[in-house]
Amino acid sequence: MFDQFYGFEGRPFQLTPDPTFYFESATHRKALSYLGYGLAQGEGFVVITGEVGAGKSTLVSHLMASIDPARLTAACIVTSALDGEAIVHVVAQAFGLPVAGHDKASALGAIEGFLHAEARAGRRCLLIVDEAQNLAIDAVEELRMLSNFQLGSHPLLQTLLLGQPEFRATLLESPLLEQLRQRVIATHHLTAMEPREVQAYVEHRLNCVGWKGNPGFDQRVFAEVHEATGGIPRRINQIVNRLLLLGAVEQRSLIDLDMLHEVLGELDEDGTRTLVCPSEPVAEVAMAAPSGQAPARPVDALPVDSLDAKAAMALIEAALADRDSQIDELQHAVLELAANVERQKDTVAASEDPRVAALLDQLAQSATRTAQLEARLEEQERTLRHTLTMLIEWFEGGQGQRQAA
Repeated sequence: MFDQFYGFEGRPFQLTPDPTFYFESATHRKALSYLGYGLAQGEGFVVITGEVGAGKSTLVSHLMASIDPARLTAACIVTSALDGEAIVHVVAQAFGLPVAGHDKASALGAIEGFLHAEARAGRRCLLIVDEAQNLAIDAVEELRMLSNFQLGSHPLLQTLLLGQPEFRATLLESPLLEQLRQRVIATHHLTAMEPREVQAYVEHRLNCVGWKGNPGFDQRVFAEVHEATGGIPRRINQIVNRLLLLGAVEQRSLIDLDMLHEVLGELDEDGTRTLVCPSEPVAEVAMAAPSGQAPARPVDALPVDSLDAKAAMALIEAALADRDSQIDELQHAVLELAANVERQKDTVAASEDPRVAALLDQLAQSATRTAQLEARLEEQERTLRHTLTMLIEWFEGGQGQRQAA
């Protein structure tokens, strides 16, 4: 109703996640930088937590919209209370895999075969698990086991876990998840928006639907909206949506404090207003160190408030392209080795052929070259991680922005 009255092209404050309306608050900018960093590693787990309505799903949808599907195959599941066996079947379904039997072994075999096929086609695989706080401990541990699938020394599956604050507590405190904690590459807890960000957030969403300044807003409304919602985006959407509806009913061109108080009273009466409770500080999860290196400092210790997101993402994309080319080279070496094995079999069948010794020598050389390539790629991965960390810090510290200027 109000969209027609105010001439909007759509609904600016719908409650369902929509990447079209993504707003980069300070906490979302920080989370996006960690997501990009984590994806550049190509392995392990990235964990994003936050209160209900903090924008976790919208953030991930925004990131996925910017990723080339020719290079990354992503599957998303929204979990209920699943156990270890059920989660394996749900993952198989998420990647569109038909499972012949209903047993766990068949599902695991289908997943492993799919991951190998994607790697041979030059694509990495990402599993996104939303509402991870609903998972049983054995289901979370099963996800860790899936991360063991490899091609040579290279992991085939990376997992992004999205959950409410209780999942973060479970991850930190459960003694059964120690091995998973060691594989967490990056983690971030989405906090509420700052009071100064509420007006920019509201106007951003209005601009997305063609807002021309009608209705206007009393500046005091934004401060009280923050106080009433605690800075949680979905709660802000809920209140502003009702404000616009009231404005259309009463044919108002200015949203003022009296209207806000009326809406808050109605929401309190019908029980749809969510009570705002202060959140306790949440400890950060340390970043897993690359194999053979000392443990790294926690990822959230990195200063990212002034990160140039576009520049950082461009650097990450370049790093991913380089990494993919290295994987292609390794795959070609493996194929060459397999071809040499087949030729060796044919030659042995004609054992009197004098070329047997030469072919066996060639086979040994191919195996050595493959081992060297794997070692080289592993070393380059360690270098890439270190370089990415330094680049992020460089941009966050402002040096990169000053130099660009």
